[in-house]
Amino acid sequence: MRIRQYEPRDRDAALGLAPRLTVGVAAWRDPAVALDAVHSWVHDAITATAQDHAVFVAEEPSGRLIGLVSVSKRIHFSGGVDGYVGVLIVAADREGRGVGRALMASAERWARERGLKRMTLETGAVNTRARAVYGKLGYVEEEVRLTKLLDE
Repeated sequence: MRIRQYEPRDRDAALGLAPRLTVGVAAWRDPAVALDAVHSWVHDAITATAQDHAVFVAEEPSGRLIGLVSVSKRIHFSGGVDGYVGVLIVAADREGRGVGRALMASAERWARERGLKRMTLETGAVNTRARAVYGKLGYVEEEVRLTKLLDE
């Protein structure tokens, strides 16, 4: 496996990984709407032209794309500027093989090279596998989003 910067030729494969981002979406969310949203996130990540943004992909020797991470600068609500992982995707058949760790290392290196002192990201509360991986990588929970279902 090698990690490299995203190239336009990766577009279809990157968008093909997008449905993996629906893992961990709360059960009360509309799955079709969530699927549209994750496709949009990946599309926005791979087409962003901002200077303070990068996308890295994990590629097998065969050329198959097996993962993707997007990273950018983001102002935290407290006023500090952090590195921010907007999208991290690993192909289902490559989970647990170090792909996500390698992608996160690339994102963290990108942030350090820009003088950033913190990296933030968000994941679904029920995505326990991802949360465990992030915990092993040194990420700690900082904020909590609360949701209430209103009468329909």
